[in-house]
Amino acid sequence: MTEEKNSCNHDCAHCSTKHDSCSNPSERERKFIAQMANIKHKIIVLSGKGGVGKSTVSVNIAFSLAMAGYRVGLMDVDFHGPSIPTMLGVKGARVESDNNAILPIEVAGVKVISVDFFLADSSDAVIWRGPMKQGAIQQFFEDVAWGELDFLIIDCPPGTGDEPLGLCQIVRGDKRAVVVTTPQEVAAADVRKSLDFCAKLSLPVIGIIENMSGFVCPHCATVTYIFKQGGGEKLAEQANVPFLGRIPIDPTVADCSDAGQPLVYKYPDSPTAKAFAEAVRPIGELLQGKD
Repeated sequence: MTEEKNSCNHDCAHCSTKHDSCSNPSERERKFIAQMANIKHKIIVLSGKGGVGKSTVSVNIAFSLAMAGYRVGLMDVDFHGPSIPTMLGVKGARVESDNNAILPIEVAGVKVISVDFFLADSSDAVIWRGPMKQGAIQQFFEDVAWGELDFLIIDCPPGTGDEPLGLCQIVRGDKRAVVVTTPQEVAAADVRKSLDFCAKLSLPVIGIIENMSGFVCPHCATVTYIFKQGGGEKLAEQANVPFLGRIPIDPTVADCSDAGQPLVYKYPDSPTAKAFAEAVRPIGELLQGKD
């Protein structure tokens, strides 16, 4: 992968300062515009804190949408800790190219791209500064053969740094955020920063998902709120954004992730899979213009 970038990152349709590259786009720029037009909705999954299960949520959102009949892609821009390939059983896979385009890895119909697919060894550390990350994100959009997608789910690393900022600067057309938290206040406090990030960058928030919300005993069905409860819903109310739902702590989620199979795909009738299906319903409604 290279550090090459487009000559212009403006959304030409809304560009108040008409740069030469906007009025006279290069072949590469035209290709990039076409790629963006083929992806109807770009959903950026954010969290201000690590360890909240954001990648797990990203994977299960993507597969819930795919199982509902939508055309879905999944982009992993957590360059320093790419976990999506492990969760999908394709860690160490290598991409191929066709007609100068990178072919994403397909898992059960979901098109997937991750920096892991380009590493000589999956255990290699990625030691990049901001410009390299920006260039990689750019290439993930313009050089990958996504085809026509209804949704592209983009899994970001924790925080409000280079990767989410680069996405907001690069991505054109309909882009929105899903914010993930856990119930306890220490997580919600950091997630507030993600909501502030979205507000400052005019990135609409579809809603908040409260992950790890209560542990349901598989033997007696008793619910134990290990991390308290209601933090995500309270945060959504304070921020005046939709609350998408609670995802319980479920041991099978970890088992499925280690086995490389999304829970919603392997156990579609489980209570946790149904919680994911309910959480993604407002995302699917974007295509019906119900937002």
